[in-house]
Amino acid sequence: MRKLFRGAARATAFGLLLACPLVSSTTAAQNLPTLGDSEREELTPYMERKIGDIIMREVRRDPDYIDDAPLLEYLNNLGNNLVEAKPEVRGEANYDFSFFVVRDPTINAFALPGGFVAVHSGLFLAAQSESELAGVVGHEIGHVAQRHIARMLGQERKDSLIPLAAMALAMLAARSSPDAATALAVSGEALALQRQLAFSRDAEREADRVGLQIMSTAGYDASGMVSFFGRMQKATRLYHDVPAFLQNHPMTSERIADMQGRINNMPYKQHVDSMSFRIIQARLRVLQDSTTQGLHDANTFFQNQLEMNPHTEAVAAKYGMAFVALKRGEYDKAATLLHQSREAAQRLAAAHPDTTWGAIVDSLEIDIDQESGKTAEAVKFADAARERYPLSRGIVHQYVDALLADGRRDEAIAYLRDQAQLYREEPQLQALLAKAYAEEDKKALQHLALAEEYALDGSLMAALDQLGMARKAGDATFYENSVIDAREREFKERWNDEQVMLNKKKDKDKDGDKDKNGLRVFAGSDHISAQCDPVTASGDDAHFSLTPPRGLSCPPGLQAQP
Repeated sequence: MRKLFRGAARATAFGLLLACPLVSSTTAAQNLPTLGDSEREELTPYMERKIGDIIMREVRRDPDYIDDAPLLEYLNNLGNNLVEAKPEVRGEANYDFSFFVVRDPTINAFALPGGFVAVHSGLFLAAQSESELAGVVGHEIGHVAQRHIARMLGQERKDSLIPLAAMALAMLAARSSPDAATALAVSGEALALQRQLAFSRDAEREADRVGLQIMSTAGYDASGMVSFFGRMQKATRLYHDVPAFLQNHPMTSERIADMQGRINNMPYKQHVDSMSFRIIQARLRVLQDSTTQGLHDANTFFQNQLEMNPHTEAVAAKYGMAFVALKRGEYDKAATLLHQSREAAQRLAAAHPDTTWGAIVDSLEIDIDQESGKTAEAVKFADAARERYPLSRGIVHQYVDALLADGRRDEAIAYLRDQAQLYREEPQLQALLAKAYAEEDKKALQHLALAEEYALDGSLMAALDQLGMARKAGDATFYENSVIDAREREFKERWNDEQVMLNKKKDKDKDGDKDKNGLRVFAGSDHISAQCDPVTASGDDAHFSLTPPRGLSCPPGLQAQP
């Protein structure tokens, strides 16, 4: 994730840190708008979601975004359980929240505009209980529900989505990773501004209040939030090493006391950690670092864990060791260890009402069968697993992969077409369809499926490009050409509607995107970037020109504007 911020955001972020000064923490604390405040009107919920969508397209391209189905399913189940406990946190736009993990050993989490919440792998692994993890996620949901980032952006009164999206990426870079912030903030002025990116104390108290409410309603132990934040604060005092989370979420003794006071007035709820929580932690420990040394360290951790608590930790430790063995290509060993993990889980199942652990274990067994070349066994087991866990989308995708690996492409395509009708908003299905059509050498259908995938991801211009390729492929039927034509008209209309919506304020102030140094920023709607020479393009490739402030040079390969 830090690579993403240093790469994709470097050109824009520094300029934005100078061009778009945020209000200070003190000012924000004194001027927190109410839900009906006119400040809020400067950034509508629609624009807020579009900003989040643009940033997420950048995030998903980065190798430190952990695209792992069992992990994402677990975290989204936990996060959405919290949201469903208090549906009003979705706001008037009725946001669909999305939760994800980034590969970063620092203890941090952050929220993006529009309902996107990220947890660093380091924080996930540092949580000592499921309630502690729920406390952090609930706190970040609070920031989204109270629209704290949207307020910061809205107060800038920008007249177009594009500078706001680039500015949000700069904020994310500075808030998520101190290393990335240092790389981006290369002057004293920018470094000073970086310190303003932390949420105000009033904003933190608001997020605490919302987080505690949804935790308690969802059945988690609300004291988990206090124990996690308190442990972070204690570590700061003992080791003088401020965790990244506390750099962006200022913690005080008063805040902890306020949280404890609220908890004392809540009914006590004991929450037993699910087996899924410990199993997913074990999985994430391997995913965090899959190098040779990383796998060695993870395996040592699991062995020590098993020696210290052979009864309670057998499920997670054996699962983790099985995952390590799979990564090393030791398939028989992986299968044996996973079988032992499953047996240990079944012995403890009576004390754990949660049954989702079975889907996580089954997912690994499918991977072991498929990667060891037992594709027929993988298909059979995946078929049974999807019947046992019909809500697991990850297992559905594995079932299709197993069919393709076993050469059963017609079955895979028929199943995917049915699934795509049922789950119309799932881009992974279209990606798998494109893969299946490519293996069948059906080029028009392959590009049509890719167009659907890109459109679902919000990249309408890329989708239109794929439709053009589908039309030129030469193997489309009359009906398929009709579909291509219809989708092209629809995507163009959607793109035009978006431009009208996002640029409706532009005429108010044509120079609203220019600062006192003459700095101008731009970003394509599918990719945020910057350049230093004038551009005269149109449509999705239209950009604002950028002149670097005095004393700065343009990025390599770009020329300064005369």
